[in-house]
Amino acid sequence: MLTSAELLEALRQLYTEHDESLRKRFQRSLPFADALFDRWERAKRLGFGEGACVYNSAIVIGEVEVGDHSWVGPHTFLDGGYGPLKIGAYCSISAAVHIYTHDTVAWSLSGGVADKRTGPVTIADRCYIGSQSIIGPGVSIGAQSVVAANSFVSRDVPPRTIVGGSPAKAIGRVDIAGDEIRLVYGEG
Repeated sequence: MLTSAELLEALRQLYTEHDESLRKRFQRSLPFADALFDRWERAKRLGFGEGACVYNSAIVIGEVEVGDHSWVGPHTFLDGGYGPLKIGAYCSISAAVHIYTHDTVAWSLSGGVADKRTGPVTIADRCYIGSQSIIGPGVSIGAQSVVAANSFVSRDVPPRTIVGGSPAKAIGRVDIAGDEIRLVYGEG
């Protein structure tokens, strides 16, 4: 049996070797758990779609469904605890995105008199959610939409719309013709 010090040293050695391998093969260095645990295996264990992946540092709570080939980045928070959270196929949920099916704003402001607000969240197929964005309860994001980084989405987003800001508002549209995709800004 290993002592605590020996186990700690073995873990350090394992991480160092794995980190060197990742840097050599992919030119990347990841935090301990994200480096050691397979993102695709975790997605399978969570019942996510074929080819989906989710970083180990992502927090997944409650009823969360993720479609085929979607990517859930590091340090994300997926809250399906107060209603279903559904993410479609081929979505990119960037680093540090938080998606909530509840908030406690009214509860806090009322001194506990008002209930928390809850509602399901749906992100349709082929959406991009930019880093550090927050999506609030009851929101639906239409197919092939873009949420700009650092945005707070508190209302529904129509398909093929680019939204940004806090609160998020339409700042452009997504034009698709065959395999050509254009992001057109300045128009809703």
